[in-house]
Amino acid sequence: MAAVGGRLATGLLDVTDDLAALDGQGFWVVVLPYDAPPLCARFAHTRPMVGRPARAWVGPRPDAWRSSLDRPAFEAGVRTIRAAIAAGDVYQVNLTRRLSAPLLADADVLALGAALAGGNPAPHAAVVRLPAHGVHVASASPERFLQRSGRWVTSQPIKGTALTPDGFLAKDRAENVMIVDLVRNDLGRVCEWGSVEVPALCAVEEHPGLAHLVSTVRGRLRADVGWAELLAATFPPGSVTGAPKLAAIDMIRRLEPIERGPYCGAVGWVDADAGTGDLNVAIRTFWFEDGAIHLGTGGGITWGSDPAGEWAETELKSRRLLSVASASLEVV
Repeated sequence: MAAVGGRLATGLLDVTDDLAALDGQGFWVVVLPYDAPPLCARFAHTRPMVGRPARAWVGPRPDAWRSSLDRPAFEAGVRTIRAAIAAGDVYQVNLTRRLSAPLLADADVLALGAALAGGNPAPHAAVVRLPAHGVHVASASPERFLQRSGRWVTSQPIKGTALTPDGFLAKDRAENVMIVDLVRNDLGRVCEWGSVEVPALCAVEEHPGLAHLVSTVRGRLRADVGWAELLAATFPPGSVTGAPKLAAIDMIRRLEPIERGPYCGAVGWVDADAGTGDLNVAIRTFWFEDGAIHLGTGGGITWGSDPAGEWAETELKSRRLLSVASASLEVV
């Protein structure tokens, strides 16, 4: 079962890790972990989301959460990235940490998704529950990775976070522009020559508890490009890696002590019959694994980054989500 794009998908037909299947037939729910094989699940039925799960969400205590990087280690990572920028090795690296807490035995990710919809509504929210395949994901993502309509594809990277719309720093705009350039380059590998454009640059969007800078990049896919080729050219999303992408990914491997899992990957849907689809960037995303509930939080590190300020940004991004996840909510 999955809730994506405002629709409830039921009647699981088959599951594959072959992305070429997304250009075949049917309605697919897609989970692309940052560092694990993709999962594409085809469903027989979809209908508009109406109502909420009857089961209540009961989360871990607020003091039960632990971080994969404590504050000194995270700030040391920021300083390491700044040194690499000074040496000319990278321009920006997205540094993240994982928050984890024990999971109650009867926890239901659909109930968590409903709690998030009420307490932290998001434009690219998604919930996927496939117990036989170990997938329990509830995403309250504000960010679009790829939207496809026929041959046209759109990406809307988020870089730059502030408490209020007037609180952005020069560093935030520079961070955004760098990633826009990376996304333009990624799409340029699979789009028709001259079709890639930037209709909006550093637009301000308000979300629960914070504001973001959001840009829009779009292009027309070449006739020989399907979902597999598009994702090979663009995944992982540039907003959660850094630039240059390969160098940033290498630094992420060295600085983050634990794999990201679904976090910083993508979750969404593809209607192969209609030639449409919409995938989020799996930030503000919870998942269940190994008897625990997990949430990732992080940010883009540039030369203008302050280690204490970057730690504070990860706290800001996770604060509201943790307050929802650690509450006991009667969902009706």
